[in-house]
Amino acid sequence: MVRSSLSLLLLLGGALARASAADSARSAVTPVQKVVQLMEGMMAKGKEEKHDEQVQFAAYKQFCDDNIAEKQRAIKEANEKLEVLSADIELHTTDAAKMQKEIAEHEEDITVWAGDQKAATKVREIEKADYDALHQDYSE
Repeated sequence: MVRSSLSLLLLLGGALARASAADSARSAVTPVQKVVQLMEGMMAKGKEEKHDEQVQFAAYKQFCDDNIAEKQRAIKEANEKLEVLSADIELHTTDAAKMQKEIAEHEEDITVWAGDQKAATKVREIEKADYDALHQDYSE
């Protein structure tokens, strides 16, 4: 009888063990736990994507910050060069106007001198003709 009780207990224990193993196998795959597992997977994937985006954004922000500084420096240099060139243009425009005025004065002087030269040549021609005539008279 002790032996049959013991066998019965072992048989019941085995059945309970098999039942609890089946329950635990069934409980590991319950729909709620499956949803929880899927959501945890989605959360991990979302965190990974967020981290990747943060790294990508940090690189882009660094690129933008570097370019902003470089472009602002280039704009500042271009504006300074523009001011210098504008001043040069104004200076050269003033010089050109002044030189045009001087050229006009010199052209007027040249015209006057050419007229003086023609008049002096005429006077010399007349004086030479008078001298030649006078010399002809004295030579006779």
